Amino acid sequence: MVGALAITQTAGYGVLYYAFSVFIPPMSRDLDAGVAQLTGAITLAVLVSGVLAPVIGRWLDRHGGRGLMTVGSALGAAAVLAWSQVESVAQLYLVCAVLGVASAMVLYEAAFAVIVAWFDAARRARALLAVTVVAGFASSIFLPLTGFLVDRYGWRQALVMLAAGYALTAVPLHGLAVRSRRAPPHANRGEIVGAALRERAFWLLAAGFLTHTGAVAVMGVLLVTYLITLGHPPVFAASVAGLLGVLSVTGRLVSTGLQARWRVALITAVMFGLQGLAAVLLPLAGRSVPGAVAAVVLFGLGFGVATIARPALLADRYGTAAYASLSGTLHLPITVAKAIAPLAAAGVAQFAGYPAVMGLVAAACALGALSLVAYDRSRSAPDRG
Repeated sequence: MVGALAITQTAGYGVLYYAFSVFIPPMSRDLDAGVAQLTGAITLAVLVSGVLAPVIGRWLDRHGGRGLMTVGSALGAAAVLAWSQVESVAQLYLVCAVLGVASAMVLYEAAFAVIVAWFDAARRARALLAVTVVAGFASSIFLPLTGFLVDRYGWRQALVMLAAGYALTAVPLHGLAVRSRRAPPHANRGEIVGAALRERAFWLLAAGFLTHTGAVAVMGVLLVTYLITLGHPPVFAASVAGLLGVLSVTGRLVSTGLQARWRVALITAVMFGLQGLAAVLLPLAGRSVPGAVAAVVLFGLGFGVATIARPALLADRYGTAAYASLSGTLHLPITVAKAIAPLAAAGVAQFAGYPAVMGLVAAACALGALSLVAYDRSRSAPDRG
């Protein structure tokens, strides 16, 4: 099951999310639309997936993931196929709304819920790590692959091929390999969620991951532009920014290895703090090649840590009976932050400059780290229902 989810998450993020950026230039020409108009479509997909997260979470807790993820992967493939036929921006937005629905059903949140429900605490961390390490290469695989297909066959035919490949991969793997372990009938999920929402600890987790997600989203979108502003050639800027994906895998491996000695919340807080330091370092030393590389490497080590820390912390504190419901509740504001933060940061950069943006990124990382430290200090085993 872990192997199947690793494959489907890699393909899912590659086809349903990362590939979109490759299609922007040819779609801009054929649909007579600006980059901002087209980018808004994938932003809509992200927001739709976030809005649906609580509903999807409750379904996963009640029924498990096999049926949902199988149907979701078929829906995602159908949406990509429909995307290949769009003739207007309005049609593209409609397709991306469906992509958002499919993403909520098949990507990390659903996969993590399946893993948390199936594995005991001793094996859960390794299972999460295995899936995210493989899926961490989704952009490295699918960006060049999509670029090749677009160059060779055109963007519409490329989408048809991606849709077929995703359907043939994800639908059978989800249908055959995903195992569903439902919560025990006596578990009162509503009571567990309600108790969590009344806890200060839950909101400390929310604050920590929300602020950090905003910071990471800003760096992911604006890093290349800022490196060019600092005087680096575009090819160098893109190459250095590309390190973030590889380093995210390294950070996940390191943080999981450290869990044998230190608590997850403290390890994650340290990683967030290092990222804040990197954001401060970039304006100070980023004009030189060694300074820019050092700052990106330091930031990249924490780039994917939150992905595996959040399910681990939720399951450790609140158990597994209502994990998906709690995760979905937490995922909604985090997704909104992911969608809005880069746009807000671009506005700050326009009026106050990129050093101000880096200052805000550093402050957000520091706030995230402090929130997790406060969460760790407030630990007390709640009633798990």
